[in-house]
Amino acid sequence: MGGTELNEVPLDLEVEPELIGQLRPATVAIVGRPNVGKSALFNRLIGQRLAIVEDTPGVTRDRLYAVSEWRGRTFTVVDTAGLDPDLEKDDTLVASTQRQAEAAAQNADAIVFVVDATAGLHPLDDDVAHILRKTRRPVILVANKCESPKVAASVSGEFGRLGFGEPFQISAIHGEGTGDLLDEILEKIPEQLPNAAVEGELSLALVGQPNVGKSSLLNALLGEERSIVSDIPGTTRDAIDTIFQFHEHKIRLIDTAGVRKKPSAHGAIEYYSALRSLHAIARCDIAILLIDSLKGILNQDRRLAGMIIEERKGLIIVANKWDLAREQGEYSQAELIDVIHEQVPFAKHVPVTFLSAKTGRRLNSLMPIVMKVSENLDRHVPTALLNSVIRDATLAHPAPAPGGKMFKIFYCSQPASHPPLFVFHCNDPEIVQPSYRRFLENVIRQNFDFEGVPLGMEFRARKRTQDDD
Repeated sequence: MGGTELNEVPLDLEVEPELIGQLRPATVAIVGRPNVGKSALFNRLIGQRLAIVEDTPGVTRDRLYAVSEWRGRTFTVVDTAGLDPDLEKDDTLVASTQRQAEAAAQNADAIVFVVDATAGLHPLDDDVAHILRKTRRPVILVANKCESPKVAASVSGEFGRLGFGEPFQISAIHGEGTGDLLDEILEKIPEQLPNAAVEGELSLALVGQPNVGKSSLLNALLGEERSIVSDIPGTTRDAIDTIFQFHEHKIRLIDTAGVRKKPSAHGAIEYYSALRSLHAIARCDIAILLIDSLKGILNQDRRLAGMIIEERKGLIIVANKWDLAREQGEYSQAELIDVIHEQVPFAKHVPVTFLSAKTGRRLNSLMPIVMKVSENLDRHVPTALLNSVIRDATLAHPAPAPGGKMFKIFYCSQPASHPPLFVFHCNDPEIVQPSYRRFLENVIRQNFDFEGVPLGMEFRARKRTQDDD
């Protein structure tokens, strides 16, 4: 690589990336007794298979949020656990589920009350109707599973006594009648503010194995009970989104189901939960990987870290339950960090912090790291400075020449950020060695702050010209 080649390219225009967001749209809560098809309807309304659909009562334990668009308008749809007023008092998990469903209904701008047309009017439907009437929110009654004309014919009179008017007859699985339902939803919810300001939004996914404290961390950050916390592994079965404000930043928290080593061995419910955890990684900006300080980093943690980096997401490793590990005094934070970097060598650029989500100890260490990684995601290196650094490094450490052919870089640039992408225009991309790719990445990391951020590295061929000699 000649001495002037890297400085002869024009400077890139630096454009600050924008995170496009919006004010919270109107909220529609889907409620009803267990197993009437709420999750199937949720999936139909948002146009994708996001909620678990399983023929098992009580599968959907946490509120699940997603945005639906219909006729140019958007609104948030909330899938809830089944409302069952006759739950036994000692069933704390199901009681927590019911409190969340009631809270979702209370916070909604409109409620879709789902009943099962094939099962007919159930006593619990009356009890649910009583709960919903107390919310004083617009209620749309929906009779699901109306595939059969015979079933549909009996719906009007049977469910009319609930006091919410003529039920909309739909089949959530087949999509029949959902267009009319969406039209009715638009009639019930308020219009969006016409001159709403555009806001930036940063998405954080909380991922990790079951029972490492993801829901506890979410609740600690929010300061309220938003996700069910239980000692039973696998409590959080769906990915749930919650918005909160950190100083001037709008943060979307995605709490996910724990990913088991072999999710299929625990049934279809666990399998779908694992898929959604991976989907949450795909749609976040930064993933917070929680590990158990008492156990250290395990094989599944390594796999998750690899998935996050392969998806080119920001990554922060949080060692939870540090208060318990500190009491045992078997190792220090520095020793655990060394072990993590030794066992996950591809994540040496990832920050590690220690806290206790349960007690709140060192909780305030997390969000400053999040904001720093967010800043690094959007970092853009000026082209002249980047080329100067790469030129000096490659002159000091030339690339190996397999087969006698010298690898040369003519110039490099950073055409994208969030995450950063670096493009090296060279004589032959096929001959660059993996070790030299790592060398170039390390050079960039040593000279510019990209902690917690994956770096894209592309090598593109450029024909040599007379100016390159």
